[in-house]
Amino acid sequence: MAMKARVEAVLNVGLRIPSIMLLEVLYRWDVSSFFQKIQRSSLNNNPLFQYKYIALYLHYVGYILSLVLLTLPRQHLVQLYLYVLTALLLFAGHQLSRDYVRGELDSGYEGPLYLEPLSMNRFTTALIGQVVVCTLCSCVMQTKQIWLFSAHLLPLVARLCLVPLETIVFINRFAMIFTGLEVLYFIASNLLVPYNLAKTAYRELVQVVEVYGLLALGMSLWNQLVLPVLFMCFWLVLFALQIYTYFSTRDQPPSRERLLFLFLTSIAECCSTPYSLLGLVFTVSFVALGVLTLCKFYLQGYRAFMNDNAVHRGMTEGITLLILAVQTGLIELQVIHRAFLLSIILFVVVASILQSMLEIADPIVLALGASRDKSLWKHFRAVSLCLFLLVFPAYMAYMICQFFRMDFWLLIIISSSILTSLQVLGTLLIYILFMVEEFRKAPVENMDEVIYCVNGTYRLLEFLVAVCVVAYGVSETLFGEWTVMGSTIILVHSYYNVWLRAQLGWQSFLLRRDAVHKIHSMPTASALQLQQHNDICSICFQDMKSAVITPCSHFFHAACLKKWLYVQETCPLCHGQLKSQLQLTSSPGAANQGTPPANQNPAEVEQEQGEPQVELDTEEGTQAKNTPPMKTSAEPELGTDLLSGSSKIQPKECDIAAESSTSPDGDLNDDGSCSTSDVHSSSLANDNPQLLSAC
Repeated sequence: MAMKARVEAVLNVGLRIPSIMLLEVLYRWDVSSFFQKIQRSSLNNNPLFQYKYIALYLHYVGYILSLVLLTLPRQHLVQLYLYVLTALLLFAGHQLSRDYVRGELDSGYEGPLYLEPLSMNRFTTALIGQVVVCTLCSCVMQTKQIWLFSAHLLPLVARLCLVPLETIVFINRFAMIFTGLEVLYFIASNLLVPYNLAKTAYRELVQVVEVYGLLALGMSLWNQLVLPVLFMCFWLVLFALQIYTYFSTRDQPPSRERLLFLFLTSIAECCSTPYSLLGLVFTVSFVALGVLTLCKFYLQGYRAFMNDNAVHRGMTEGITLLILAVQTGLIELQVIHRAFLLSIILFVVVASILQSMLEIADPIVLALGASRDKSLWKHFRAVSLCLFLLVFPAYMAYMICQFFRMDFWLLIIISSSILTSLQVLGTLLIYILFMVEEFRKAPVENMDEVIYCVNGTYRLLEFLVAVCVVAYGVSETLFGEWTVMGSTIILVHSYYNVWLRAQLGWQSFLLRRDAVHKIHSMPTASALQLQQHNDICSICFQDMKSAVITPCSHFFHAACLKKWLYVQETCPLCHGQLKSQLQLTSSPGAANQGTPPANQNPAEVEQEQGEPQVELDTEEGTQAKNTPPMKTSAEPELGTDLLSGSSKIQPKECDIAAESSTSPDGDLNDDGSCSTSDVHSSSLANDNPQLLSAC
């Protein structure tokens, strides 16, 4: 079944190629210019002028028939080709019979065949040929009535019966007429088949449009006709014919310098019509897809095809070629100008393919450097591909500068290759940093800072390249020729590649500066606190030799928390807002007072100051006791954090007042709030700092 499906798919594409070839020929053939040439080269009474308008009508009819052949269902298309093949076989049988009769007339021998070896050989050859033709016709038409195709055997039978040669000529004509009448009868009996088929197709199209819509109809035709593969095969056949024609008319092989010119001119010849241009677009699309697939296979092997994305990535390069060809009017140019313009367009397409290769290679290379994989072959493949993507775009930019004069458009094209090389250089530097960290067998301090500097450097270089392009375009516009299209391109390039890139880089810098400021505003954990905490960092899951303490009493590595703050301003564990708490703890009033405010956990005060507070002011404590406690959103809830071991106080059940002027037994106050016991010694507080946060 799989083989049958493949054969049907091949037939579905191969049998439609002649219809596109016919469209190509009809588009290139200008009927009016053809008759004008005849008029200039001959007299006005040429009989061809009488059929000028008939030829014009046949030209349009040929378009209609080509489109019908292109859109026919596969079953009807196969049947039509079988009919055409049968007609060709019958014509071949007629040619064999005519050649045999001419040979007999030239020999002039009318005696028995077995007495003349040459006549016997001609008879045997003609008989075998006619039998093969009749058999093939009956097989193709799937009928056992073989006599319908054996009319051309009559001259052979007549010669075997020693009929005179003049009579054999008339018998051959009768066989030809009989075969022609059979063909006409078959055509007349099936004359309404195209009408019925068109009527049925029209009904189906109307039903599909009414039920699913016009877009669904277009997608269905796209899938049934397999238009990308069809146009690609058509263009490859056209290109092969062009190359064959060139080499068949040349006596000596071309030199190495002319091979590139031959390649470009052949492609230029094969994109002179809309049909061949579409064929080139789909061919470039499939070539780009093949290159990207080979890139993934080179980096990952067969694992690249597991859970592969089904998106046709190469379509981007094909659409780029189509837009540039339409924008520059590629079809209307002469062959030489078309070849030079096509070289620039193909340069843009190749630059886009290299950029897509970098998008595939970049995460794979960085993951390979960070995964500590010791396979030398994998590292060699990754580094070799990056080196290729580093050198080849620069080489292409150098070569195109050698052939063309520098202008604004060419500078935009070259800048894409330069940016690709810069991005590959940044990827290689980060990969080298990861490998250095691997060889050191220990984490490199401030690795995030180093990677940020590397990324920032090549981002800055990209920004400078974009600024240079815009500056060159502006100077060329002011001091050279001003065009609306050029000014529009400068504005678009300035907005997307300069303004947005600068805005994005500045926002990244502000986020990083804000994160650094937040980290510096948090207290650093002491050795005793780290020993009591005795846990790992909840972000990187590594032991903590140094840590910062959040306002919600959670311990993290400073570098890990800084990277977390790039994304959001919440605690990674309790998701409490760190911004408001940091502003509260860093306010001047909180910094100058020796006692915690009524809405702040004393444990937070201990962690911010680094030691528990023991001595309290009696008057302030009495005033705090008589004053109802205030509730804020920054107050944590009661409960023990399993990772940090710190206690949280639930404000709905117990509000903290001042520790001084409280009852020694820890009774409830008049307003129902809970008061803490008086701390009589600093040693007790030092032994158990959590007492200050207990209710």
